[in-house]
Amino acid sequence: MFVPGLLSLLTFFGAANAECFEPSPAFPTPKWHKHSGPWIPNGVFLGLEKAIWKIARTFPAETSFSIEITTGNETLWSKHHTAQESDVERPGVSRVDSNSQYRLASITKVFTTLGLLYQHEAGNVSLDDSVDNYISELASPSSGLIPWKDITLRMLASQLSGIPRDFAIGSALDIIEDPTKIGLPQPPPDFPLPCPGLKNNGTCTRTDLLKALTHQAPVFAPNQKSTYSNDAFEILGLVLENVTRLSYSEYIQQAILEPLNMTMSSFEKPSDEHAVLPKGKNAWDWEEGVQRPTGGLFSTTADMSKFLRFILGNFNSIATGVNWLLPVSWGTGVTNFYGMPWEISRSDDILEHVRRPVTFVTKSGGLPGYYSRIILLPEYNLGFTFLLGSNVDVLEKLIEPTLTTLVRAAEAAVWTHINEDYTGRFVATHASLNSTLSITSTLSKGLMISNFISNGSDMLRTVIPRYLYPGVGRNGIDWHAQLIPTLLYKNETTKQGEIWRILIVKDRPDEPTRPKMFEDWCVTDVDFMSYAGKPINEVVFWHEARNIELPAFDGVFEPMHERRESDAGSPWFVGQVWQRIIG
Repeated sequence: MFVPGLLSLLTFFGAANAECFEPSPAFPTPKWHKHSGPWIPNGVFLGLEKAIWKIARTFPAETSFSIEITTGNETLWSKHHTAQESDVERPGVSRVDSNSQYRLASITKVFTTLGLLYQHEAGNVSLDDSVDNYISELASPSSGLIPWKDITLRMLASQLSGIPRDFAIGSALDIIEDPTKIGLPQPPPDFPLPCPGLKNNGTCTRTDLLKALTHQAPVFAPNQKSTYSNDAFEILGLVLENVTRLSYSEYIQQAILEPLNMTMSSFEKPSDEHAVLPKGKNAWDWEEGVQRPTGGLFSTTADMSKFLRFILGNFNSIATGVNWLLPVSWGTGVTNFYGMPWEISRSDDILEHVRRPVTFVTKSGGLPGYYSRIILLPEYNLGFTFLLGSNVDVLEKLIEPTLTTLVRAAEAAVWTHINEDYTGRFVATHASLNSTLSITSTLSKGLMISNFISNGSDMLRTVIPRYLYPGVGRNGIDWHAQLIPTLLYKNETTKQGEIWRILIVKDRPDEPTRPKMFEDWCVTDVDFMSYAGKPINEVVFWHEARNIELPAFDGVFEPMHERRESDAGSPWFVGQVWQRIIG
């Protein structure tokens, strides 16, 4: 007999989950093996190449670009374009390829942060220590108006320090030839730039940086609100130098570039042999000095794919307690967030068959003549590098079709693979239990339990709506029992026994009838009930034995050896999906 108090509690859980639709991610992280896992057909890349070349024909003649896509294991595809027009006296590389070198600009901040995480894990610094513990000048009474004792290394790396954006560039005196022509007053006659800036392409030093910081005022209080700061990463570069007793460049070279075999990447200006040198003014020859930690690295798409593969495989294990790809604060937009130092965005518009959030973890960079972006899709185990020698508008035109094509193709490939490995009809190994289980998949609803009889009781039609999840199915709202992966295993050593959880998911109506403000309001609650100490919604896939275990029901199920029920797996359906993507 059900206890009334428990019924009230379960009613609360049902209400709390009332506006949650498709969870994300809805599948295990794909491993992308051509012969033993999901794989994206060559036709997808042929179609993408046609689309890219069609767009490229509209670009300025001095445009060069490189695009490379990698999985966590290997490079999937790359495409390169060499400018039709180049500087006659200094043309640079004659044919752009995966080893052609560009300036990464602010993508360098990711390397600075990784170096900081290494030192945190080694115990040489703590992310939550004040920065003045590591730079003595910032602890002195004459350190200026910025409250350095309240600013931690984590805040600096997360754009939460509240300090100004730049100390050496960003002044109208440096950028505009005559500021008085745009309505600004004459500057004081003796007012200097803090160190050589854009006009005379000089190199700023540690002394220049620390001196300038004493004259700067904070933009926000520490940890109050994110605002982009190059100064923050220049300061982190000084911290790394003080801790490692190496120059910043030497440390990054030894700790990151060499272990990852990034042989075409450096902070020293490479020769012109592999250089992408855009026609006209560009930043190739700039020596950034103390600003190297914020934007000084030269690299290639091949090297960046090595770097992205490392991140995809290690982002949750680089430093204890740090999941490197999670956001730390919100940005200006509704779906934009800051990470450490990532620029993160989520969208539920990119997939064709379902409105499920897809997360893009990115970092952009820009210097005169060079624009760049790296993009990680951790749930798909994919990484993208875009390097450009031209203007920034060209970069955006390349990114959207590339991402849309690949995300949709990856989604289709994943579900084709899941249908092969997870779906089917199953029966309890102990016939006396009178228990059966059907697991199906669709592109719109993911992997789900479509039928479950436990010891003669119909779980989906009777037990769940009446006892386990009161309220579902009322008012004509359809629902389904979706399976989501936990990425955990019953045997973590051998990686056997994949643990999934069942979520009761309401079907998203075609025409919402409620206010849009709370259309997707949702509190994640995956562990909502147990029975005899076991999660009642736990499902374990034992692929080696082709068995499925439901621990709370004390049941092990084996295949019925009948044709699987899934529209996502039928040859006709899969063919239609690929045709839409390739075409």
